[in-house]
Amino acid sequence: MPVQDAIRRVTDRIIERSAHSRAQYLEQTRSAGHKGPRRGTLACGNLAHGFAACGAVDKERLKGGTDINVAIVSAYNDMLSAHQPFERFPAIIKEAVRNLGGVAQFAGGVPAMCDGVTQGQTGMELSLFSRDVIAMSTAIALSHNMFDAALYLGVCDKIVPGLLIGALSFGHLPAIFVPAGPMTSGLSNPEKARIRQLYAEGKVGRDALLESESQSYHGPGTCTFYGTANSNQMLMEMMGLHLPGASFINPNTPLRDALTVAAAERATKITALGDEYTPIAEVVDEKAVVNGLVGLLATGGSTNHTIHLVAMAAAAGIRIDWQDFNDLSQAVPLLCRVYPNGIADVNHFHAAGGIQFLISTLLDAGLLHKNVKTVAGPGGMEAYRMEAFLEEGGTGRVTWRPAPRVSADPEVVRPADNPFQPTGGLRLLTGNLGRAVIKTSAVKPQHRIVEAPAKVFDSQDAMLAAFKTGELNRDVVVVVRFQGPKSNGMPELHKLTPQLGVLQDKGFKVALVTDGRMSGASGKVPAAIHVTPECLGGGPLGRVRDGDIIRLDAEAGTLEALVDPAEFAAREITVPDLTPNGWGMGRNLFGAFRAAVTGAEQGASSFEGIA
Repeated sequence: MPVQDAIRRVTDRIIERSAHSRAQYLEQTRSAGHKGPRRGTLACGNLAHGFAACGAVDKERLKGGTDINVAIVSAYNDMLSAHQPFERFPAIIKEAVRNLGGVAQFAGGVPAMCDGVTQGQTGMELSLFSRDVIAMSTAIALSHNMFDAALYLGVCDKIVPGLLIGALSFGHLPAIFVPAGPMTSGLSNPEKARIRQLYAEGKVGRDALLESESQSYHGPGTCTFYGTANSNQMLMEMMGLHLPGASFINPNTPLRDALTVAAAERATKITALGDEYTPIAEVVDEKAVVNGLVGLLATGGSTNHTIHLVAMAAAAGIRIDWQDFNDLSQAVPLLCRVYPNGIADVNHFHAAGGIQFLISTLLDAGLLHKNVKTVAGPGGMEAYRMEAFLEEGGTGRVTWRPAPRVSADPEVVRPADNPFQPTGGLRLLTGNLGRAVIKTSAVKPQHRIVEAPAKVFDSQDAMLAAFKTGELNRDVVVVVRFQGPKSNGMPELHKLTPQLGVLQDKGFKVALVTDGRMSGASGKVPAAIHVTPECLGGGPLGRVRDGDIIRLDAEAGTLEALVDPAEFAAREITVPDLTPNGWGMGRNLFGAFRAAVTGAEQGASSFEGIA
């Protein structure tokens, strides 16, 4: 089916807006690439350094200058459950490439921090900036110019966006992203949320809370709720950067290993040395970005991607903004209910049909661009209707077959002609407080419009203290300011979620308005987040005072302080003492990032020329 007019109009608008920057990017990419191995430009001393530690066979192949060399860039560490499985991957990849007559080298590691560990802690103020550090680390890993293709091993929140931004700076190289998969299901996400709220109310102790959390996060793999990490995996598949069906296979299983082998083998086929040269610069184009946006909206994905997708696209010379998200959301139905948008986890989603069913129904409805270049080869997005499974006969190899066209659980994933709601899960809010985004897919319709007095805080700790004293037991719009990237690195404020949920469950009208972020698992309480311009940049949210009536209307797409315009404009913005944000837990090392960072709608990027 041809792509729907609404999708085409947004795509055409992005192409027109990006014409100059995209052309400039492609020209720079083409000038960096040339026929033959990258290391052919290296002097003998350079090359000798590059293979000095290799074994005899690999060294001879690299000396010859004509065999394929694949870079491995990994976010492995053994503290993060999502990345711990990557410990085994380099050996698997090296063997697979060696069996085809090539070489794979571990080019470099990138840092990977966990928002789940740092949530509500000082370290969270490094989280957003870690994305750009990862991008720079990726560039350093590839800077030796030894490689013909690259495999990127990453899963979680800032890691995949950072890897992709770094990969696009080497746009002449083919790239395949290799996931580790989600952990097996543990304690249900709704039960976990229930225990968190009971703890916030003082009805259970820390022992019960820790036991609940331990049963939820219990083994290797990604957290099983549909937050930023799993939204990342969906995006990589929707944008043609994973092998089909790779996203949600559990770690340390034969199929997971077989997919890793297949990714390594495929990387050797798409270099400039063969007939299927597929540089990442040509995979990540305007249509691929729109496909990623459609996937995000159809699944009710992470709000963090209203920042990350902007920065990722900009790294390929493509300019998108929140109006694009909003307009596509009006055309793309919500097809998935995965926690926090429902009770299922990603394992249930995968078993119900998962991404392959989702892609099939979106293609059939004309909601995806079919004719795009992907790492899977000819056929564009049609290849992603196929699900991965192990060959018969115990070969240990992966093959693909058509995925079922019928959902195995319509309460988890539905066809496009029978959606959970006719529009996607995100909305742009505008008004005299600036521009913001709200995730509506998990918010019940009766909670999507809130008009109540403001209670203003300049830190999340101050809000939590007010909750404990009962000061917030009323209809209230909680305003948490000076949480933007320039102020303190824009930490997630997910620590506030249980308390806000308690207030809503008591029957109060409650909402959050902030220039900070919420978790990629933003939930049932309406939250106008990423308010831009941020308060430290003169944003009007800084003029709000206690008692001002704030109206958040997710149906109309408005965010307003109902204050006399002249009075509101005359108010001064009083900046609190932010000096503590610049020291401790490494924050002093990130002063240059805070000074240079762009606004949230520009991707919160610290890179010149990528905004």
